Amino acid sequence: MDANRKTAYYTLLDIETKKSYSNIALNHHIICGRPSSPSFVREVVYGVLENKMLLDYIIAKLVPDIDKIKTSDLVILRMGIYQLGYMNSVPEYAAVNESVVLAKRFCKGREAFINAVLRSYIREKLTIELPDRAENEIEYLSIKYSCLPWIIELWLEQYNVEFVEELLKSCNETPTLTIRLNWLKIMKKDLIEKLEAKGFTVENGKLCENALRVTKGNDLLESRLYKQGMFSVQDEASMLVSVVLDPKQGDTVLDLCAAPGGKTFAIAERMNNKGRIIASDVYTRKLALIDAEAKRLGVDIVETKIWDATKIDSTLIEKADRVLIDAPCSGLGVIRRKPEIKYKKRTSEFDSLPRKQLTMLNTAAGYVKPGGVLVYSTCTINPNENQRVIAEFLKKNPAFAKEEMIQLLPNVNDTDGFFICKMRKAESIVIR
Repeated sequence: MDANRKTAYYTLLDIETKKSYSNIALNHHIICGRPSSPSFVREVVYGVLENKMLLDYIIAKLVPDIDKIKTSDLVILRMGIYQLGYMNSVPEYAAVNESVVLAKRFCKGREAFINAVLRSYIREKLTIELPDRAENEIEYLSIKYSCLPWIIELWLEQYNVEFVEELLKSCNETPTLTIRLNWLKIMKKDLIEKLEAKGFTVENGKLCENALRVTKGNDLLESRLYKQGMFSVQDEASMLVSVVLDPKQGDTVLDLCAAPGGKTFAIAERMNNKGRIIASDVYTRKLALIDAEAKRLGVDIVETKIWDATKIDSTLIEKADRVLIDAPCSGLGVIRRKPEIKYKKRTSEFDSLPRKQLTMLNTAAGYVKPGGVLVYSTCTINPNENQRVIAEFLKKNPAFAKEEMIQLLPNVNDTDGFFICKMRKAESIVIR
């Protein structure tokens, strides 16, 4: 049995049945399965995830009662049809035969069914049409780009349909690997030279001076340069948060909801490892990741603390020069990295997020010194969690004034979708 397809199958089954995060499940099964081509595994897994609704639409055209198909069968059918329809590098016979081999192992008695469906697809794929766009544009976009209608409707409230289609298309593209060089250990020119010497293709970032885009090369995170803390993997949108915060050497900085610590260490590097950063999070296990990363990067100004960002820590009132609240959010800006987000139904928990975010922001405001800076960020594309939260905060907190507000979008900026707002607290409040 092909270890690559078996690894992809196990990963996709875990995502379906255990609701595992795609990146975590994929890394776990690649380590356990030791496939000969991890890149092939990733292409199949993310290809199936990014196009799941479209693949199921196709299967429903070939099989009556798709709802009665077992999850194990459905995963193999999705994999097979994706290889047949969207991977030019895979011959038809290989896609069908290897799918049948998987079925014999994991869906005993169903291999003939799997074989028949895939061969039907080969015969009929050119005749399968998408829903009529003129009759129902949202349904058309939903199937074509495999995205639940409520997300499309949300984006159509902000942008025209042409822009939304560009946004949907970009969410199905593979993001460029971006790294943040560690100024504490190496200069940009030297890091570029060392990476290129190891066969990597490196380009400057588009938004941040310490960002590099790595487009070719293998096993970047296994390199000695990474293990020695010369760089970290971080999207430029996330890096930009620390740029907007603009911390200075000697500052006291609070990073609330800090785990897993990417922004924390971007801040520390900008401070030249001089000053104090308190990184808090509600999850103990996540704070352990920050402590380990501090050792790799050579940062010693970060103090980790278990704390719920919705609660007030009276010991820190007006003690911070700069405060970052990177709030929990719906994650609609990182669909490129976590395609499963596209299939989450809108729930009461989702609708309650702005209230929780506003609570965190109001709490964070209390920690800012007069004249200090407060930055609010999310990795989503939703005005209810972004612009409207800021508007409500500023209405209730007249001591703060907005200085900069940014909404990054994958189809415009070639980054994750990120919202960043910088506010400054007045030196003193005049009471009239």
